[in-house]
Amino acid sequence: MKQLLYTLILLCIGTYTAVAQVISPDCPPDEIEPGSWYCFRNTVNLKRQPRNVSLHIAADSKYWLWVNGELQVREGGLKRGPNPNDTYCDTIGSLPALKKGQNTIALLVWYFGKDGFSHRNSPTPGMTFALNVDGKDIRLRKPWKSIAHPAFYQPEGEQPNYRLPESNIGFDAGKDIDFTRPDFDDSQWPDARLTDLAAAGWNKLQPRPIPQWKDYGLKPYERTERINDTILHAYLPYNAQITPYIRLRADKDRKVRIRTDNYTGGSANNVFAEYTTRQGEQDFECLGWMNGHYVVYQVPKDAEVLDLMYRETGYDTYFAGSFHCDDPALNRLWEKSQRTLYITMRDTYMDCPDRERAQWWGDVVNELGEAFYALDEKAHLLTRKGIRELMDWQRADSTIFAPVPAGNYDSELPMQMLASVGYYGFWTYYMGTADSATIGYVYPNVKKYIHVWKTDAQGLAIPRKGGWTWGDWGENKDMELLFSQWYIIALQGYERMARLTGDTAEADWAQATADRARTAFHQKYWNGSYYVSPSHKGLPDDRPQALAVVSGTLPDTLYPALRPFFGQQYHASPYMEKYVLQALCLMGYHQDALNRMKLRYRAMTDSPLTTLWEGWGIGSEGFGGGTYNHAWSGGPLTVMSQYIAGIEPTAPAFRRFRVSPHPAHLNQIRAVVPLSGKREIRLSLDKDSHRCDIVLEVPQGTEACFCLPDGYTGMSVNGTACQSAEKVLTPGVWNIWLMQADDYASK
Repeated sequence: MKQLLYTLILLCIGTYTAVAQVISPDCPPDEIEPGSWYCFRNTVNLKRQPRNVSLHIAADSKYWLWVNGELQVREGGLKRGPNPNDTYCDTIGSLPALKKGQNTIALLVWYFGKDGFSHRNSPTPGMTFALNVDGKDIRLRKPWKSIAHPAFYQPEGEQPNYRLPESNIGFDAGKDIDFTRPDFDDSQWPDARLTDLAAAGWNKLQPRPIPQWKDYGLKPYERTERINDTILHAYLPYNAQITPYIRLRADKDRKVRIRTDNYTGGSANNVFAEYTTRQGEQDFECLGWMNGHYVVYQVPKDAEVLDLMYRETGYDTYFAGSFHCDDPALNRLWEKSQRTLYITMRDTYMDCPDRERAQWWGDVVNELGEAFYALDEKAHLLTRKGIRELMDWQRADSTIFAPVPAGNYDSELPMQMLASVGYYGFWTYYMGTADSATIGYVYPNVKKYIHVWKTDAQGLAIPRKGGWTWGDWGENKDMELLFSQWYIIALQGYERMARLTGDTAEADWAQATADRARTAFHQKYWNGSYYVSPSHKGLPDDRPQALAVVSGTLPDTLYPALRPFFGQQYHASPYMEKYVLQALCLMGYHQDALNRMKLRYRAMTDSPLTTLWEGWGIGSEGFGGGTYNHAWSGGPLTVMSQYIAGIEPTAPAFRRFRVSPHPAHLNQIRAVVPLSGKREIRLSLDKDSHRCDIVLEVPQGTEACFCLPDGYTGMSVNGTACQSAEKVLTPGVWNIWLMQADDYASK
């Protein structure tokens, strides 16, 4: 993993210089419309069978690539925005259809043509193409040919909300052209126009830092159901990013509409597809992805549906981690958290895959932490991409904002920005990956942002409104407390980044500033039972109480005093609930954490939906529109793996890690934590009323410190009693017995 990350880092230090021009359709600017699709064709002649191929290709906004009529890349390209000016560029290292002799190259480019919360539009649709074969740059001998694809159109009806750069897709099969065929005649097509990168608004081309999408292939639905004469529901096995497919027999000019059950995305429309038939038997696969639990096909009465299928695509990672116990509700919650995490990953981390598809950093902080327990190492490349984007979009006044990339959003949410650069954001990424180069890259920008914040005479953070003074969804937010706590947590991460990069003076300043703020906070706001600010109206807020624990502000002698509070106040959204559950675990009240987790997430756990919701309810009962697949809700996954199974890193990349299980009411736990190189930490726990048996597998290249959990007074490791409460374990399989006092004495 470390080598992979550093290789990508070296790639991203520079930009591509071999590609100098954008290849675009030769049409007047006023004829270019949002949601347009363009065809490109050319030929490449090779004197010998290629052995090594490298193709640098960029597009605004997405592309599909064929060689000799065979599809080589399905939905290439990333939404624009490594920084406010530049464009991402793919490197394709394999073109299996490329051969000796003449090769036909065909591309289909989808130009979004509008800004979104995850995309900065350029004024120029098109692509770049730089092919190297066996170490030699291939020069094309004739100009590219290009036209607007005649079959694509904008369907009538409600358009996707302004947050999405994607448009609805209409396709008229009667106007289709099979332009990817090698023998297709493009002689009447006009030559494409060549434009300098800067003049096209593309500027520099930055290497794509994440893998191409995983294509799971066309599959049949779990089942289909005819609702009436025109509506069919086709059910997916789980909430997924899919492109729907239909094969049918129909008369000409009949219209088929395709959307999902999640079309409204909680409160705003996302995307649908419309297919206009030709005469006879035909098939259609929508190229723009949708998501949901079932697909709604609206088919004319006189059309005969022959087959319905779907293609799942998604971020190229796999479900490498797991958590299972003897409480089925907790198992379902962990697995739904994992599914929610995966469906909110693609070009960027997303808050939701429907309403916005936007990289809000409050969500990302939760997501990046879950990824270490749920997914393989390729997932962390998406975190790295997000970290670099956030800081490369820093403004001249040193403020940062999210979501980025963005073309039509620029508001800073100050508390989310503090969370992103803090201990549970950037520093958690480093502790999981040991990627010091990324920390070194963003540190100067983080330093500038930290010093945007000022403190008052007592040492507490002076609140900043930013563009949106947002603390959380819901009611009873004690904003004065939240500002101060997020500032302390940001300083915790900043101090560690400063020490890592050798900026000792800044590290000492951050440590002293955080210590002073903790002392001032406790003295000013603690009322004997909980924290509350003089300006707060309403019920006391559970959110800052949790942050005060995780930031180290609340003295541990006062844990018993605060404990009842979390059984009385329930104001946090699922976003902030993660910190409440974490705080209970850090205080040693693991059973309280599981009790509260099961209570708060009961409706989501019991729901037939496979993903977690934005709020505690759906739709009008939820927050902010109530999407039913929202990234920030997966905190229980981290809590169960890190605090209940008890596995957490104490050195970067889990080279050293602590294991201290706290099973509470659970009698059985099976946990897998994936590491780089397909290594795994594996824990198996079985307990009864007297003792607890554990099998721990410590992978090569790591070292574990097993810590005696609360509730046990002795342990034996591989048959030998331990005289201390900690035991360092080297790579191998270890059998650990945890015993109560009477059992330990008898052994």
